[in-house]
Amino acid sequence: MSYQPVLIAGAWRTSAGTTKTFTAVNPMTRMPLPDVYPVSPWKEVEEALVAGATAAEALRDIAPEARARFLEVFADAIEARTEAIVSLGYLETGLAIEPRLRSSELPRTTDQLRQAAAATRERSWCHATIDTRRGLRSVLGPLGGPVVVFGPNNFPFAFNSVSGGDAAAALAAGNPIIAKANTGHPGTTKLLTEAAFEAVQATGMPEALVQLIYRTDHESGTRLVSHPLVGATGFTGSRSAGLQLKEAADRAGKPIYLEMSSVNPVFVLPGALEERLEAIADELFASCSLGTGQFCTKPGLTVVMASECSEAFLQAIAARFEAPPGVLLGSSGLWTVGDAVQQLCAAGAELIVGGREVEGAGFRYANTLLRVSGEQFLAQPEALQTEAFGVVSLIVFARDTAQMQEIARHFEGNLTGSFYTHSGGADDGIYDLVAPIVRTKVGRLLNDAMPTGVAVSPAMNHGGPFPATGHPGFTAVGIPAAMLRFAALHSYDRVRAHRLPAELQDRNPTGQMWRFIDGTWTQGDVV
Repeated sequence: MSYQPVLIAGAWRTSAGTTKTFTAVNPMTRMPLPDVYPVSPWKEVEEALVAGATAAEALRDIAPEARARFLEVFADAIEARTEAIVSLGYLETGLAIEPRLRSSELPRTTDQLRQAAAATRERSWCHATIDTRRGLRSVLGPLGGPVVVFGPNNFPFAFNSVSGGDAAAALAAGNPIIAKANTGHPGTTKLLTEAAFEAVQATGMPEALVQLIYRTDHESGTRLVSHPLVGATGFTGSRSAGLQLKEAADRAGKPIYLEMSSVNPVFVLPGALEERLEAIADELFASCSLGTGQFCTKPGLTVVMASECSEAFLQAIAARFEAPPGVLLGSSGLWTVGDAVQQLCAAGAELIVGGREVEGAGFRYANTLLRVSGEQFLAQPEALQTEAFGVVSLIVFARDTAQMQEIARHFEGNLTGSFYTHSGGADDGIYDLVAPIVRTKVGRLLNDAMPTGVAVSPAMNHGGPFPATGHPGFTAVGIPAAMLRFAALHSYDRVRAHRLPAELQDRNPTGQMWRFIDGTWTQGDVV
């Protein structure tokens, strides 16, 4: 066994938490992997906070160009470690090496780091605003403290606590980060942190720009997000854990941005079913089963209009759900999926396929399909929106358009909502009545597509109303919008010109940066 160090204040060192440890588990074999990781005690966590606060002060004097260069060198260092990162990621998560880890997720990770670098260098993200008549100028700037990042288990690279979207956005906005590794893939996170620290040293950034701890107890976690030195927290994980952290952060007045729970409803309207039933069934199963159903954008609930055609659609989906199940990310997946299925059944859902753990190698739960009537859904809408983080899907049969509207009104907040409609416009009347209701319930509205693809685009919204996230106005994916979560609005009132940040001085510091000057967006200088 090899005891793995933490990265605190610019040094890899043996953790003070030697009495409490854990190991990652290979989900394909259910066997523990050899490396041992510490559970950091509060004293060690607090050391990271103090070091992060010191790094935040040092970052004030570091130009955006230098921060951008760090992000680019970080991306390069990840690519140089591709084989090691992909191999260990596979062992810790069971996710396919090809195409998932090597050809899809790792390039996405380095791409978003480079997008963050470009936004940092170009600077328009900071919304520089100048009112020459009143002598007022404002700009978005760093928070003044470290950003704590809790990464999820399902994207070991692209949402990782050190290399993922939250980390990239926080670093690009000028903040140091404290990465709290997901305990499902601690070794992968350590390799990514090694790449980050190499970039820190190569570019002369503050040594505590990036720090790593693997696990804390629950009390230390809530103390961490509410500590006076913390700038903000980014969290992706379960609703129960997220709400506990949110309560602590809110009580202390500390910003926290959460991605927690979403069933991502899909409406398949009658004309679409008449036109292309089999193709939609294929798409629904492919989307539900992608990553063994462990995507936050998995379509967990589908609404159809009750008819012979929709009954045939159910049977078509059921046949596809009979396929052998994939491997879940860890042992917790078995009981969380099983518990969610039990809750759905207790609320009146009828089990069509699956509903059981699969014995043998690997953590596997049978692909599970359930059905419920519109009346049953409206009787217990909260329970029937229980998220199941696996290949589990509930089909809701609405009586008519009016009931479909009422079902939509009872949705909780979601990341996405999708509509499949007839290509010739036969479903437009229903769509026009139901889609406006769904629009207020989701962050991203799709037409004729499943929601599992999340593009790293400036126009993307990977967010939504509660409980999908903790705030409907922000996205966790998409540069530069994701950076706004980790910035503070800095206003300057008649401050002398030479004391202003470069972004607010009369001369445009890049010649390309967009600024809002006296009511007009311009790339020019102040006249």
